[in-house]
Amino acid sequence: MFCPRLVFLSLLFLMTGCITQALPPVQFAPPMQKINYMKEVQPVLVKRCVVCHSCYNSPCQLKLDSFEGLERGASKKAVYNARRLQTMEPTRLFMDAHTVDQWRNKDFHSVTANTAECGQNNSILLQLLNHKKSHSIQDLDAFKPEEDALTCAQSEGELGEYLAKHPNRGMPYGFPPLTDIEFTLIAGWLAQGALGPEGEEKTRLVAVPPLDQKKIAQWETFLNQSDAKHAMTARYLYEHLFLAHIKFSTDSNIFYELVRSYTPPGAAVAVIATDLPYDKPGDAEFYYRFRKIHSTIVHKTHMVFDLSDAQYERFHELFIKPDWLLTPKLVGYDPKISANPFKAFEQIPTLSRYQFLLDNIHYIIMTFIRGPVCKGQVALNVVRDHFWLVFLDPQYDLFVQNPQFLTKYSDLLEMPLMEDNFFELFKATIKRDYRKKASEFAQKRQAYYSSHYRYQEPGAVAIWRGGKPSDSPLLTVFRHFDSASVHAGPLGNLPGTIWVMDYPLLERIYYSLVAGFNVFGHAMHQASIRVYMDELRQEGETYFIDFMPTNRRNTMMKEWYGGMDLDKVNIDYCKSDLEAGFVFKTDDPKREFIEYLVDKHFLPDTGMRFDRNYLRAGEEHPPLLEDYKKFEDYIQGFLAVTKPGTSFFTQVADHNANLAYVRIVADKEEDDVYISIVVNRWHDDVTSIFGEELRLRPEKDSAAFIEGFVGSYPNYFLEVKVDELPEFFHMLKTYNGSPQSLRLLDKFGVNRARQDFWQVYDRFQKKFDASDPVQAGLFDLNRYHYLARTAK
Repeated sequence: MFCPRLVFLSLLFLMTGCITQALPPVQFAPPMQKINYMKEVQPVLVKRCVVCHSCYNSPCQLKLDSFEGLERGASKKAVYNARRLQTMEPTRLFMDAHTVDQWRNKDFHSVTANTAECGQNNSILLQLLNHKKSHSIQDLDAFKPEEDALTCAQSEGELGEYLAKHPNRGMPYGFPPLTDIEFTLIAGWLAQGALGPEGEEKTRLVAVPPLDQKKIAQWETFLNQSDAKHAMTARYLYEHLFLAHIKFSTDSNIFYELVRSYTPPGAAVAVIATDLPYDKPGDAEFYYRFRKIHSTIVHKTHMVFDLSDAQYERFHELFIKPDWLLTPKLVGYDPKISANPFKAFEQIPTLSRYQFLLDNIHYIIMTFIRGPVCKGQVALNVVRDHFWLVFLDPQYDLFVQNPQFLTKYSDLLEMPLMEDNFFELFKATIKRDYRKKASEFAQKRQAYYSSHYRYQEPGAVAIWRGGKPSDSPLLTVFRHFDSASVHAGPLGNLPGTIWVMDYPLLERIYYSLVAGFNVFGHAMHQASIRVYMDELRQEGETYFIDFMPTNRRNTMMKEWYGGMDLDKVNIDYCKSDLEAGFVFKTDDPKREFIEYLVDKHFLPDTGMRFDRNYLRAGEEHPPLLEDYKKFEDYIQGFLAVTKPGTSFFTQVADHNANLAYVRIVADKEEDDVYISIVVNRWHDDVTSIFGEELRLRPEKDSAAFIEGFVGSYPNYFLEVKVDELPEFFHMLKTYNGSPQSLRLLDKFGVNRARQDFWQVYDRFQKKFDASDPVQAGLFDLNRYHYLARTAK
């Protein structure tokens, strides 16, 4: 029989069962003395929170690297959204809003607000920290902060429901809780109103030392001169330095950013917030200004550019003293012009532009990798895990010597970043419009080079050798799945591929991945750049193969593309028909050519030398030793286990296992050795945005060891005592995933669930900071190996 009352009670039970009560306020003893944010609270946040909460990939956009970010709070809007059909309103801290009320209008909510009674606190921040203290990490818990659906709770009820469903998601997310002392400090500070720097402390944060003030005045004078030559030079420099952490030639070790401001030098900076650096800054007069960076320095966005006295003279030498190609004139900000640097800066001598890039090539390539994207799969699954870059010498770059060629074909150098409309860009990408333009340009380039260098084919002399000790004529790129790092010199063993880059290629990649890449853009904007990058990568690889013997070029390109039939697949390969200008004596031309460059061609003062990972023809990986007593023994052990097919690297093939830091613990702490193990995942090819896992070959994976620290996102810390090295190396060589192997891994590896994790992290970070105070910054732990393993 139908019973309405019973149905009603059942529905009521179901409804009430789905309602989660708000978490009770956290109770604690109020502090007796005032807690200082700068001296007591900020150090805790830096060491335990900023390691995940900085940059655009901060969970819930909660940036904790400055008080302003903490005060701004969190947002439910994700910056990374592959399904976004419209460009998102940008939410850059210190740029797109400046007051709490302005951020609230942009849908950011407080994480420090408290409505509970004295001695209690119900703020979101404290609730998350408190929840972790009573919900420890469990064995096999998984934590992937950049992939997990993290509910950015906006209310007590919402937070209670979220934590009831995900009890392992207290903060710090996926790591041990704060200590009682750290927790009490945060709780007391929140109880006292969560106040930030005040009075003199706030003044000191933004204060600029006198010596830096003099340098800023000098550079702002240079950048803000009104004549067209200075104005267009300043515009070109700004578009290449807008991401830089600028350091002046003083002892302050303070960093600044170059911005466009409504206010002139001498007044407070009023930033003009455009989406991209080449967007129109408005109709009113504007000025280039330097603004002090007072946020915590995190390594993943720390790209240092030194504005020294020598640089000041060099800029004059490159841009001001030479006659320009055209009479200097101001160029407007029409989108079709400003998004194409070959049109916008046509009047500036091409040699000046290219030499600027070469002078600062390490910084420029770094921006490709660590620029506006903090989550780099968009740019990085288009490249291999390990490759080298060399550069065409300006004397042999025909676009430098004959810039009219660039002008003639500037339309073919247009990039997909010029399109903003989603559907127009979708059509252009499907039809391969921009790739076709790039391919047509490559064909014309090859024909031009063939006619010009016929009978006088250049060999190694055409590769830039560097001009001063600080130059880096060869760079190494390591990809760590969705992050990467760039280093001076040839690191690692001989890579599968090498690029030669000329001026048009460098500038197009820079504008595609840096100046013209909008992290807040719609999905098609980002996908189209990934597709376009296929063509640019292929150009770089082709230009190196052009130096190889003609009868080997097709074979090499086919090998580099996984054995593809080049006549049937549409990769637009356009090889040169010039003979090689280098006389080869072996049947391994790639190795022979690069060894000649490193051994005999590059300027000796640049220090371009192969590292310990490099094996010359006929050399093999050494055997393991039974005992390790000195540094050279350590090196032999690493060399022995980094060859292709080493069991550990082929078995542990997850993308969260590409970069590990090893501390070899000696009798004295000052004798400890720190090594980065970089895993190079083998790809048959990198031509498709989809199905990357189908083109991986774990049995061919290898590794390189680098003294010191590589990258910004460690996947694992390992600590090994000297007398344990035989066991450690044997584990890497024979690892098979068995319980015994896992026990050994847990013995040396520092899993995220270990109670002493934070002490270990502090040791590695302290060593990094001490090793290079200028270039170092906080590591990011968002990509630490996701799987928790508790001690058995």
